[in-house]
Amino acid sequence: MTEQPTNPEPAEHEHAVDTQALRDIAEVSSVEIITSACVHLMSAAAVKVGLAEDEELGQYQDLDEARSLITALAGLVTAAAPQIGNEHARSLRDGLRSLQLAFAEALPFPDEPGKAPGEQFTGRVS
Repeated sequence: MTEQPTNPEPAEHEHAVDTQALRDIAEVSSVEIITSACVHLMSAAAVKVGLAEDEELGQYQDLDEARSLITALAGLVTAAAPQIGNEHARSLRDGLRSLQLAFAEALPFPDEPGKAPGEQFTGRVS
């Protein structure tokens, strides 16, 4: 039985990719990472609220999923606001508020005051 030669290149290549990814992340500010995460949550929540429409199938609405996404977004925006500064936090709060209002409009029956998604972090949205 002969031994197969091993090729160290794949492992070296993976290490180089990992190192490059670490360098890339190290160069990005925390404000950019936080706002990027918020934008992803906002986009997903908008789709789940039903603000996006598929031409063939109709809306992608899933209000249970939207509730979770909006609540996570509210927690992140509220917690990060002191670190990211008022300029960034203001636009994120505006987007969050718009999603909360769109969610309320999409509900067949309104949530109790203080029970809508994210309100434990933002207070009552009206």
